[in-house]
Amino acid sequence: MVWTGCERDPATSSTMGKPAVRTADGIVHLTAQEIARAGIAVLRVKKEPFTIHREFPATIHSNKNELAEVTTLIRGRVVEVSVDVGKDVKKGERLALLNSTDLGLAEGVYLKAAARQYEAQLAYERAANLHEHRAISMAEFQRREAEMKTARADAREAAHRLELLGVPAQEIQRLNREQTIRSDVTLRAPFAGRVIMRNITRGEVVETSRHCFTVADLSDVWVIANVPEKDVRFIRPDQTVEVVVAAYPHALFSGKITHISDVLEPATRTMRLRVTVNNPERILKPEMFALVHVYAMPTQELLTVPLGAVQNGAAGKVVFVRKTDGQFELRRVTLGEEQGEKIVVLDGLREDEEVVVKGAFALRSEVDIHKIEPTP
Repeated sequence: MVWTGCERDPATSSTMGKPAVRTADGIVHLTAQEIARAGIAVLRVKKEPFTIHREFPATIHSNKNELAEVTTLIRGRVVEVSVDVGKDVKKGERLALLNSTDLGLAEGVYLKAAARQYEAQLAYERAANLHEHRAISMAEFQRREAEMKTARADAREAAHRLELLGVPAQEIQRLNREQTIRSDVTLRAPFAGRVIMRNITRGEVVETSRHCFTVADLSDVWVIANVPEKDVRFIRPDQTVEVVVAAYPHALFSGKITHISDVLEPATRTMRLRVTVNNPERILKPEMFALVHVYAMPTQELLTVPLGAVQNGAAGKVVFVRKTDGQFELRRVTLGEEQGEKIVVLDGLREDEEVVVKGAFALRSEVDIHKIEPTP
């Protein structure tokens, strides 16, 4: 596009000071003096690459697939808190230590059940030997066998109870080996990540419903955007987009659309959009505000004009096209997509024509006064 000003026309210098006149073909005439006074400037329009894109407000969230709420499976009193918010932890690292009387009782039940199983097993083996030598009846042998099976089932139930309380297999093995009750409950990180929430204090009693810690892997994050209904047609699965956050206004983060909602929010008439963005340096934080830039169409050569060149006419959108120095034609146009300060012209304008982009107010005034109709 080439910007040009309107030069003084020697042929019209003799008509300076004369009012603008109207012609039957929809052309406004201005003298060189009037053109200079109005500050009229024109632009020679050219076809140029034009990529349509949309911006949607968004918020950064943790990746829910890499997020864990750490709770306790048994009621206990907090003895020690090993980590705080913002600390990076490794998988299996201790987060807190609790003391639980309920766990002590469960371990005691397990030890008693294991002892009864051992006793019943010995009694059954003796009964089997005696029955083989016909020293006891079949009924007595079967009774001892039933007692052994019952004791074994009780021991398995007690062991399963410990497993449900989160006691690891190695701790149960230690319990069998040492026969010593420990009432300590250790809360550990389920995977490597960062502690983003702590809701536990030393000395308090924690119930099983309490979310004690939240651990998140922030190596990638979710950007949740709201897309207006009119722009839903621009969204495609697995589309690559750009994300801008308020904290880093000059940085662009590339992401991919990983989820598109199947329904609109009834109240806002918007569709939820999820973009996954890599975050290796952990600079994107949950709850940051962001904008998602979606490039909706491939780049192509289109005829565009600045928004300031387009005027509202009685019959629709119009522009002023310079025919010759001092002559401006009122032209009706059909417009397309708008992007930034430019808008696509689909019909009514040809390449290399000169469009008024500054000072159109004076021309518009003449149109309103003389009721000039635009040309098709």
